[in-house]
Amino acid sequence: MATTAAASSSIEITPVKTTRDLKRFISLPHEIYVGRKEWRAPLHAERRMHLSEKHNPAFEHLEWQGWIAWVDGRAAGRITAQIDTLREREHGDRVGYFGMLEAIDDARVFSGLLATAEAWLAERGTDAIHGPFNLTINDECGLLVDGFDTPPMMMMGHGRDYYAAHVEAEGYSKAVDMLAYWIDLAFEHPKAMQRLLTRYESRMRIRPIDRSRYTEELDTLRDIFNDAWANNWGFVPFTEAEFRDMGNTLKLLIADDLVQIAEVEGRPAAFIVGLPNLNEAARDLDGRLSPVGIAKLLWRLKVRFPETSRVPLMGVRQAYQDGPLGAALAFGVIAAMQTSLRKHGATGCELSWILEGNKGMRDIIERLGASAYKTYRIYRKPL
Repeated sequence: MATTAAASSSIEITPVKTTRDLKRFISLPHEIYVGRKEWRAPLHAERRMHLSEKHNPAFEHLEWQGWIAWVDGRAAGRITAQIDTLREREHGDRVGYFGMLEAIDDARVFSGLLATAEAWLAERGTDAIHGPFNLTINDECGLLVDGFDTPPMMMMGHGRDYYAAHVEAEGYSKAVDMLAYWIDLAFEHPKAMQRLLTRYESRMRIRPIDRSRYTEELDTLRDIFNDAWANNWGFVPFTEAEFRDMGNTLKLLIADDLVQIAEVEGRPAAFIVGLPNLNEAARDLDGRLSPVGIAKLLWRLKVRFPETSRVPLMGVRQAYQDGPLGAALAFGVIAAMQTSLRKHGATGCELSWILEGNKGMRDIIERLGASAYKTYRIYRKPL
């Protein structure tokens, strides 16, 4: 359980430099969430690869540094700072990021961590800081500000309910909110949805990914995603290497019908990806993968299948977004994913994340009965 350090305690912020430092950085959240039944420990092996310049292709355009806060010699918090060169290329600004923020309930720890990240970024010429991003906008991002009583889905962050107050006390303000929606997979199709699908059924074709052309299919998905999301807040495109790395990982974990592609007159126009909730499957592994743990995880993912699931990726090409055909494409891929997830045994699904200002998508999924149940906030501060 988090505790507030005594006023006389000494606080030290040290950089992550060695393998031992990184191991401590990754394991630190276990102390922050001890006793919190809703928390799910990320797999340590996955976190090591995520923070590895050798294994994570994001480091081709990313510079980063991590730090650990110590109170009287005991680890009490952590943070990263990052500069994404693709961000500057896309938006023409000098914005740096902070991320992976976890800490005990102590204002001085938060102040020290954030000030350290700010100084590192300012030394490198950035004039503003946004976050949290773990490590890029295409990874986990946002600080949980509502929805603490339910476990985080795979590839989504969590947080303690005191984080926001400490961050805001350091001069940070809201940049944008992102919503996670929950939907019962037994939802019925509204009549308006059925009419749209009937209207465009002669022009649309919805199909699963073709594993025999997997590399080509990944390129298609990336092209749709980068086009569909290009006007969203803070958008940074997936690189070819990043998307292929993600796709090759997913290839080991999911069935073909959990990726659905919609075509309009033979041209790929929309897609959706549904994932079994890894956090449910790994709930009792405490982040550690022993040989027995690996066997359990694979059986739960590929044989039993979790009851919960998540849609992390979905996109409709901009050319269709403002018309009824775009709505039909969105309804169509969602309906196809509903069928696939239920076939595998899932009963509920998180749709995340969705920008608060994305009225079109919010209207579509709310028509289906989805409700926003978690809010993640991106903060900003001038430097």
